[in-house]
Parts: sequence; C-alpha cells; structure tokens
Amino acid sequence: MSRSSTTLAVMAFLVLALASPAHAEASALQRRHAMAKIGAPATPADFKHFSWVTPMAPKGGVIRLSGTGAFDSLNQHSIQGVVAPAVSLIDATLMTPSPDEPATAYGLIAEWVAYPDDFSFATFGLRAEARFADGSPITPEDIVYSLDEQKRASPAVAIYYRDVTAVEITGQREVTFRFARTGSRDLPYIVGLLTIIPRHWWQGKDLGGVARDLAKSTLEPPMGAGPYRIKTVDRGRSISYERITDWWGKDLPVNVGQYNFGELHVTMYRDDVPEFEALKTGDIDLKEEGSSKKWATGYVFPAVREGLVKRLELRTQTVASLQGFAFNLRRPKFADPRVRHAIALAYDFESANKSLFYGLYKRLDSYFDNSQLAARGLPTGRELELLEPLRDKVPADVFTTPFTSPQAVTANDLRRNLREAGRLLDAAGWKVVNGIRRHERTGEALSIEFLNYDTQFDRIVLPFKHNLARIGIELTIRINDATQYENRLKVYDFDMISDFFPQSHAPGTEQRERWGSEAASKPATSNRIGIANPAVDALIEEVVFARSPEDLIAATRALDRVLLWNHYMVLQWYNPTSWIAYWDKFGRPDRHPSQDPSVLTTWWWDQAAAAKLGATHAKR
Repeated sequence: MSRSSTTLAVMAFLVLALASPAHAEASALQRRHAMAKIGAPATPADFKHFSWVTPMAPKGGVIRLSGTGAFDSLNQHSIQGVVAPAVSLIDATLMTPSPDEPATAYGLIAEWVAYPDDFSFATFGLRAEARFADGSPITPEDIVYSLDEQKRASPAVAIYYRDVTAVEITGQREVTFRFARTGSRDLPYIVGLLTIIPRHWWQGKDLGGVARDLAKSTLEPPMGAGPYRIKTVDRGRSISYERITDWWGKDLPVNVGQYNFGELHVTMYRDDVPEFEALKTGDIDLKEEGSSKKWATGYVFPAVREGLVKRLELRTQTVASLQGFAFNLRRPKFADPRVRHAIALAYDFESANKSLFYGLYKRLDSYFDNSQLAARGLPTGRELELLEPLRDKVPADVFTTPFTSPQAVTANDLRRNLREAGRLLDAAGWKVVNGIRRHERTGEALSIEFLNYDTQFDRIVLPFKHNLARIGIELTIRINDATQYENRLKVYDFDMISDFFPQSHAPGTEQRERWGSEAASKPATSNRIGIANPAVDALIEEVVFARSPEDLIAATRALDRVLLWNHYMVLQWYNPTSWIAYWDKFGRPDRHPSQDPSVLTTWWWDQAAAAKLGATHAKR
C-alpha cells in the first residue's frame, strides 16, 4: 500500500470512529480529570500538584529496602511463580488512585474519563504523550489487549472484571468499556485502575526466541509504562529498579514531587531475623516494622540511641486491614459453622495483647473495622431490608445478636469460652474420646495443620494450640519456605492459615474475588477460605451496585454481619499506626497522605543528610 493510500485509510478510520454512535454518546458527556466512588474529587482539574507532596523534591540517590522469602518471577500478571517485590513500579494505569482520598483516582495514561449517570459505560481519552519504556506510544489497541490478556492470564482478574462485557476503540486515542449492568459506580473506577501492558512486546519473543506469554512466569524484565525500569536481577536474592529520567509522565501534576529516588534496591532475606540485623548494620535503609515486640523492645541498638536511625509512627485514616486465622472450607471438617465457632472461642487475644503485643494492637470485631462500614448493634432500616429476603439462608444470630469477637479478660472468661466450645463441638458430633475429639460417626480425629512461612509467628500460635488441646483438638504447625507457601495457597493445600485483606472505605468488585462462590472454585484467587454461599453472593452484588453512599454502607454492613456469623475466620487484630524505622538520610513532606504513608513515592534522598550520616559512620 502506498503512503497516500495508507493516509487515506487512516483518515477513513478516524472519520468512521468519530462519527460512530459510541463516540457520539461519549462526546456528549462531561470529561472528568478524576473520579471518586464516594463524594467528589478533592483536587480541581487545574491543580499543579497534590497538597501532600514537596513539589521541588530533589531526584536521585539510592534507597535500599528488604523483603523476606524469595522470588522466581517478574510477571505480576501470571498466577505462576512468586513475583519480585515492588515490580508494579514499572507499570502505569489509566488512572492512579490518590493515597489522600478514599477511592478517588486521577488521570494518568488517560487524560480524561466520561460516563453517563447510569454508569453503563466509561470512555477514556488517552494522553498523546503517553509512552511505554521503549518510546512507543500507548494506543487504544494496547488498552483492549491489556484487558483481554490479563483476564486470560488470571482467574482472579477475570472475576474482578466479569461485568466488563466489551472494550471498544471509539476514537484515535479513545476507548470505551461497556458493562453488563447499570448502576455501579465501581465499574468505571476499576477499569480506570487497569494496568496497561505493551501489546507489541508481549506478542514478541524473548532473547531465546520463545514467544512471550502473559500467563506464564518469567525472569525476563517486562516492559512497562511506569516511572521505573528493572535494572538488575539476582533471582530470588535481589532486584534493583532505576528511575526513568525522561519518563513521559514525570511533569504531570499527578506525579509532581513523586518518584524521587534514582534507584531502589531490594534485598531478600530468609525471614525477619536477618532482615532486622541488616537494618541494624545499615545494609538496608528503611523498614516498616510489623512486629509489636520488636517495635516495643528491639529498637535499642546503638544507631537508634545515637539518633542515626529514626523511628516514626504514622496514623492513617484507613479502614482496618482484615487479618485472621482463616479456615479452608474445602476441608470437610470445617464445614459445620459450630466447629469454626468453637475454634474461635479458644483464641485468647487479650492475653496475647498483654504478654506478646505490649498492648499495641486492637481486636477486630468486623471485616471492615475502624469505619462506618462495620456492622454494629442489630440490623435496622435499609440494612434490615437487604437481609430479610435472606433470612432462611443466614444464621439466626444475624437478626438477634450483635457480633463481638470472643473475649477472655480473665481466666474465668477463658474457661467459660472453652466450655461453650466443648458444647458446640459435642452438638456438631465431635465427642471427646480419651482426650481427643473424634467424630461420632466416622471416628476421625479433629486435627488442624496451621501452615505458615515465618517461625516468628509461632509465639502467637502456640498459646492457641494449648487452648485447643484443652478441648481435644490437636493443632500442628507446618513451616514452609515462602515459595512453597505461596504455591500451596494457590491450590488451597492447607487447613488453616493467617490471612490478610486490605480494606477500603468504598468496597466493590474486589469483594467477589474474596468471598464469592465463583472465586472459590478457581485457582489462585483471594477466596482462599472457599466461601460458596448464595447469601454472601447476593449481598456482594448489593455492595457492587449500591446507588448511593447510604446504600453502600447498608449493604456492606449486611455483608459484614453475614460473614461474621458464619465464623469463616478467627479475627485477630489491627494496628492503627504504621511503624517505620529509617537511617537518617531522607527528606519527607510536611504531612503524609491520609490513607497511606507513601514512603517510596513521596520521600527523597537527602544528599546533605546522607553525607553527614556517612561522616558519622566513619568516626564510629
């Protein structure tokens, strides 16, 4: 085809696209620089930078970080392998969430988004300057490819984007996502968070001549559109990222004052013990501490006393992350909720918080604790309306008894809890025979294998094991390395684990993948518990398609209540504060975002402080 005929073909395509009904309906709508699932975006369209950044923050320097375990893949979209930490830094999405607002996203690859009042579709206009790391432009074809391929590569992603029925190219730099149902503010938001991958790179071959496949693990550094590229990889041991100095997005208001480090280097350690020693010796620069014991007693080494290592406590306004001992309902012994309830009664949080956690944690009583989404008291109003049609499908306690996690403030409380646990087990057919719970029909012993990868957790599990033994249940602890642990979770090969779920002020489609029946039957989803409950499914849909903030609160509280009274997890605790320890060589903004500390994106390497620190080191 000649150059002139090619030009005519392109022009013809543009005329057809611009004249198409899809383009016309999107053109009539307001083009928005941001979208919020709750309220309106806090930052106007003409903003220069976010208020929580330092716009003139210097660029450069190296931050040395750590991880535990190992990795054998750089492809975060495949369910194969264990992915290297921080690999998402190489990627970019259509829109980027604000860490200072609950469920609000601003345009990144997309310059604008438009959607109708019924949320039946969402159209995104791509920035002309948006590029992949090789300089090639991001096209509408890349957007279509990104959605289709990620749904193919991951069952979890396929469930997450289940209601996205089509994505169409509706202009030269315009794509429209169409939805199966109307009324969900969540759907435009989640497609805006779609990671965009380069079609031309993934459809190519690696250096060995093998065709690339998004569904497979790989140690070949993928190409992205984000602010960093992978610099070096030592499989399982370390990975380095370097800042792309001419990144196409560096001067956008949404990125000003962010992505300041010139290089990020992550070293992997077997577990928390050598990792902590690396912080003490200065082999790593910063650590977000997850152990209350270490935070209370461990930070007394010389560098802390001399002021070289700083300790920072940052409170956020997020919904409490959900954490608990999670049962695998695919195991028949956990099918009866009375068994699960009995096991929960044997967990003594109060003693653990006093003797192990130094009183620094708070007990969870909800899947959405520390927020207005948490179920409290008895259901009323809209929440009760949602639950009434499900009355014969949910535990009776949902309507009659406010849920609280079992408490054992005194020894008498614990004895009372264990007596109640014994009564529940007896009623479920698990009788004590020579000190061991056995099923009266099959003779099977009630035993539990707790699977973990961190021996530091043993101090938490051992008292639980002791209490379970008092009611005739044997608990054993199985420690796998991090890779084996991840692989077993993907195929649900466990009895019980300690699981973790970050939560949001605006829950939505992700709840399907965590608690929905469809996810229970697919590998490598977040529904590791294996919940397959029609009542839960129905309430998740009410959450996803809530039409107002009030409806969302009512639906989430109803869902919370049903999940709680089915005793799918033994709720543990949450920490309302982020604990960060770092060598004093960094600068940071005057305030941190309300939803996340955002250390890697908003802090910077302070050359003067680093030089002073180096001189002090030399004198020691």
